[in-house]
Amino acid sequence: MANMRAIRTRIKSVRNTQQITKAMKMVAVSKLRRTQAGMQAMRPFADKSQEVLDTLLASGSGTESRFIAPRKTVKNVCYVLFVGNRGLCGMYNSAVLRFMEEIAEAEQRSFSVVVCGRWGKDVIAKSGLPVIRTFNDLSDTPSANEALEVAEYLKQMYLSGEADEIHIVYQHYHSALRQEPVAHRLLPAAPEAETEASKKQFIFAPDAQSVLESVMQLYINNRVLSIMLEAKCGEHSARMTAMTSATDSTKTLIDQLGLSLNRARQAAITTEISEIVGGASALKRKK
Repeated sequence: MANMRAIRTRIKSVRNTQQITKAMKMVAVSKLRRTQAGMQAMRPFADKSQEVLDTLLASGSGTESRFIAPRKTVKNVCYVLFVGNRGLCGMYNSAVLRFMEEIAEAEQRSFSVVVCGRWGKDVIAKSGLPVIRTFNDLSDTPSANEALEVAEYLKQMYLSGEADEIHIVYQHYHSALRQEPVAHRLLPAAPEAETEASKKQFIFAPDAQSVLESVMQLYINNRVLSIMLEAKCGEHSARMTAMTSATDSTKTLIDQLGLSLNRARQAAITTEISEIVGGASALKRKK
């Protein structure tokens, strides 16, 4: 009876865990859909901003821009690390942190790290990364205002000379089942694709500097928001997958415990029957 009681207690505990994992899965699915909708709506705008920038850079029009002209000497590099707001999402956070540590080991220049996300404050501190700022108030469905706060901070770092290059490290979202840690250089900006614009001449109104300044401000803001949405999609997808796996595992464990309970019950019944038969036989012998 004691064994059966322990199995029933374990089954109840696992079922409670199953309810929690199911709820977390549904929450992750809901957040993923909202974030995906924002990312899909943002992607054409971000792609067009990149295309305009590529066109201007390919034509040689942006060499004097403060956001485009590379520094003669790169002394300080800033890495912006995007992590999740919490755990229970498989290898999502640990994979991007390990990728950042590999970059840090290979980096020969002086560098600093800006962290976006609440996860792993103690873990990141133990890694030894030189964190100078943490944006831990970012929501699970990022808005333009949140991205603007991060973008303005990075722009000020670059313009003040605190950083000569700024790179963003995040989990690139391929699909709900696949995310890949990547590093992307944000500043100074550079073309991502070759265009035919180098053969064309452009007339700027009112002037090239004003146009380039507006384009660069728009590009940086859009790029940060796009990456922020992409990173959040990866986090929600990883959590959805992890909770799905956990729910399936609890179902398997409940089935195994149910089988153990049935065996224990059958053993108890067999023991009782044996005791009854033995007692009846003893009474017959006495008579």
